[in-house]
Amino acid sequence: MSDLLELVLDAHGGLVNWREVTTIDLRLTLRGRLLQVKQQPQGLQGALVKIATQRPRTLISPFPHPGARGLFENRAVAIQTSSGQSIAALDRPRETFAGHERTTPWTQLQLLYFIGYAFWNYFTTPFLLAVNGVSVVEIEPWEENGETWRVLQANFPEDLDTHCAIQNFYFNDKGLLQRHDYFTDVGRGSAAHYVFDHATFDGFIFPTHRRVVPRGDGNIATLSAPSTFMIDLESVIVSTG
Repeated sequence: MSDLLELVLDAHGGLVNWREVTTIDLRLTLRGRLLQVKQQPQGLQGALVKIATQRPRTLISPFPHPGARGLFENRAVAIQTSSGQSIAALDRPRETFAGHERTTPWTQLQLLYFIGYAFWNYFTTPFLLAVNGVSVVEIEPWEENGETWRVLQANFPEDLDTHCAIQNFYFNDKGLLQRHDYFTDVGRGSAAHYVFDHATFDGFIFPTHRRVVPRGDGNIATLSAPSTFMIDLESVIVSTG
């Protein structure tokens, strides 16, 4: 493990402690321009999101409307009744994005796949970087707004649902995440994902506000552009055992 990754994991609550965590329950709101582009403008308003930390699984309630919920698990998605009966499902959702362009509309199941795996990635980071099969290396530091951020470049395995194979994570001198860069293979866009207002919940650090904007040449973020996505956390409960 690199010294930077060790610093980062300790800063966010510690890897030993994280390995005792089983689920994270969040209440959040999701909005942003890309939802309009994908013809799924409803987003999420005060939704309950339950994430399993030891395997990729995300449950979103309600989704896409009251009385229904969305489940991402085993690389598949399903819309269910509140009691768990399947209403609609996709066994291999990533394959359905083949041939998509940036403006191609999404179905509700495609949106569920995107936010299901994305939430699992976002809210298990930075501990995701220590998962077997994920390799990280520190690259050149990054200067932004008068600060110097150290950067971990992660290479993700093909069997892990994530935005793309290679992603960059930027950390301040305390080891706290500041920015996350990636190309969304299913959304067809380069993104700079900023995080703000870190807070402690049950001993772990989570950013409570996230803003995603387009990223151009030289990894320059277009901060003046409308937010592709914005995520606001209202609460977080971390469960162990």
